[in-house]
Amino acid sequence: MSMALLVALAIFILIFILRIPIAFGMIASAVAYLLLKGQDLGLVINQVVNTYYTNYVIIAVPLFMFTANVMNSGKVTDMIFNFANALCGRMRGALGHVNILGSLIFSGMTGSAIADAAGLGKIELAAMKSNGFDDAFSCAITAASATLGPIFPPSIPLVIYAMLSGTSVGALFMGGMIPAILLTIALMIYVAIISKVRNYPRGPQFKLRAFIALTIQAIPSLLTPVILLTGIYTGVMTPTEAGAIAGLYAILISIFAYKSLSIKEFWNVVKTTIQDVGSTSIIIGAAAIISYVVAREDISTGLATWIMSISSNKNFFLFLVNIVILLLGMFIDTSTIQLIFVPILFPVARALGIDMVHFGLVVTFNMMIGLSTPPFGMLLFITSSISGTPLKDIVKEIIWPLVAMIVVLFVITYIPDTVLFLPRLAGLVK
Repeated sequence: MSMALLVALAIFILIFILRIPIAFGMIASAVAYLLLKGQDLGLVINQVVNTYYTNYVIIAVPLFMFTANVMNSGKVTDMIFNFANALCGRMRGALGHVNILGSLIFSGMTGSAIADAAGLGKIELAAMKSNGFDDAFSCAITAASATLGPIFPPSIPLVIYAMLSGTSVGALFMGGMIPAILLTIALMIYVAIISKVRNYPRGPQFKLRAFIALTIQAIPSLLTPVILLTGIYTGVMTPTEAGAIAGLYAILISIFAYKSLSIKEFWNVVKTTIQDVGSTSIIIGAAAIISYVVAREDISTGLATWIMSISSNKNFFLFLVNIVILLLGMFIDTSTIQLIFVPILFPVARALGIDMVHFGLVVTFNMMIGLSTPPFGMLLFITSSISGTPLKDIVKEIIWPLVAMIVVLFVITYIPDTVLFLPRLAGLVK
C-alpha cells in the first residue's frame, strides 16, 4: 500500500468510528488520496458524472424505489396481505406463513427489503399482535422475510451489482428465483415448527366464494411481477424500462383499481422518493471515486495474487467471501459492502472461473442476511420501531431465522445450479 492509500484508509476508518454518513467518509478519503498523489480534484467530479451518464441500467434504481413508495402509500399492500391470508387458510401459525408469502409476492414488485419491512411489515405486525403472536417472534420473522425483496426479481441490489460488474440484469433476476423460493420454504418450515411448539393460532377458514373474491381484488397487484418479468424476458422492455412501467402501473392501480392514492399522498410519495434517491445517489457517486482509487492502486490484482498463493480452489474462495461478508454485514451497511468491498472481489472470482451471475446472487443473498444480523441489522431496527418491541428481545428470536438463511446461503454457494438453472434454460448464461 502507498502512503496516500494508508492515509485515505485511516480517514475512512475514523469517519466510520465517528458514525458520520459513510458517503462523506468515502469522498473525504478519496479527496485526501488525490491531494497526496498531487492529482487534480476534478477527477472526483469526472468519476461521479461518468458513473451516472454511462450506466443506463442505474436509472432502474430510482424507478423501483418510486414503485415501492407508491405501493406502500396505496392499498396494494393490503390486497397482498389479504390474498396471502386467504391462501394460508387454517394452517397452524398461519399469519407467520402469511408474513413470508406476502413478502415473496411484494418482492416481485419492488425489490426492496426496507420497503417490505416498512410497508407490508406494518400490516403484518399489527395483525400478528392482535392474534396472540409474541411481538419479538413477529418482528424477527418480518425482518427475515423482508430479505426476500432483493433476491426475488426485480431487485434493486442486483441492478446495482449489474452496473458494477457488467453482468446481465435479466440473468441476475432469473437467477434469484430459485434461491428466493428456497428461502421461503426454509422460513416456512421454521414457522411451522415454532408454531406447533408455542401453539400459535390457526388462520381463519375462508369459504371458496370469499377466497375467490379476495383473489379477484388482488389480481391488479399480483399482475405487477407478471408484467415486469414477461416484458423483460420477452425482450419487449429493458429492466430500466420495466422500472418505469412498474411505477406507472402502480399509480394506475392505486388510483383506478383501489381508489387509494390522493394528490396529497402522491406528492408525499414523490418527496419520499427524492429523499431516498438523493441518499442512494450520493453513496453510488462516492463509491465511483473509491473504485478509481482501487483501480489505480491495483488492489484487486494484489488481493487475487494473495488468495491464489493460499489456494486456487474456488470453493475455498467462496467460503472466504461468505465469512467476510457475513462479518462485515454485522457492522457495516449493505450498500457500503456492495459498492466498496464487492467490486474488489470481481477479478478474483473471474480468475477462478466463477460465473458472475452465481457470484452476484451469493454476495447479494449474503448482504441481505446482514440486514437482519445484530448488532446493526437495519431490518431489526425498523421492526422494533414499528412495533415498539425492545431490540434485545428481537435479537433472541432472530437467531433461528438467521440459521435458516445461512443454510440456504451455503446451498446456493456450493450448488451453483440452484442459481444458474433458470438462466441457462433461458439461454442467458452458458
